[in-house]
Amino acid sequence: MSKNDDQKNWPIWATESIEIANPDPRWLEMGKQEEQQLYDLLSAFGVGQVIHIGSTSVPNLPAKPIIDLMANVDSFERVTDISVLLSSYDWHYVPPHLDNKDWRRFFVKVKNDKRVAHLHVMLKGEQRWEQQILFRDKLRDDPQLVFEYARLKSNLAQEFNLDREAYTKAKTKFVNLVLGL
Repeated sequence: MSKNDDQKNWPIWATESIEIANPDPRWLEMGKQEEQQLYDLLSAFGVGQVIHIGSTSVPNLPAKPIIDLMANVDSFERVTDISVLLSSYDWHYVPPHLDNKDWRRFFVKVKNDKRVAHLHVMLKGEQRWEQQILFRDKLRDDPQLVFEYARLKSNLAQEFNLDREAYTKAKTKFVNLVLGL
């Protein structure tokens, strides 16, 4: 079976198009609520922190209207237990063989067949953890970077409208430039 045949069986949210929305000040509050709820649910599984990251965590930045969060754990051994619990709260686990990112375990929160949040569970000490926070904070502190990133995201969303992986990969050069990598 080809990848395209396999994708025919995927849920609607797994292949939805990329849409960039105007900044919404409610995103920051929604991020805080998700942080707290996830921490309350997952601290028993060794989750140390839950942090709102991504474009919705930056005031005045157009974004996909999806709240991105990250949580850290000592190991991935309890991911199955986390997945079972989160499934009751509209979270869907994307297994590593589909996610293709061995450094994280990935969950997508879905409402009405649309993504509303992402959870990136990472091991404590993962370098991407600090990079995500640093990138967010640099954007928060520099309106010119927000403007440049917004323009880039808008162009890439048009170019890669149906390819989330290509969209994300195309932003990497900008992100690395901001991070000094």
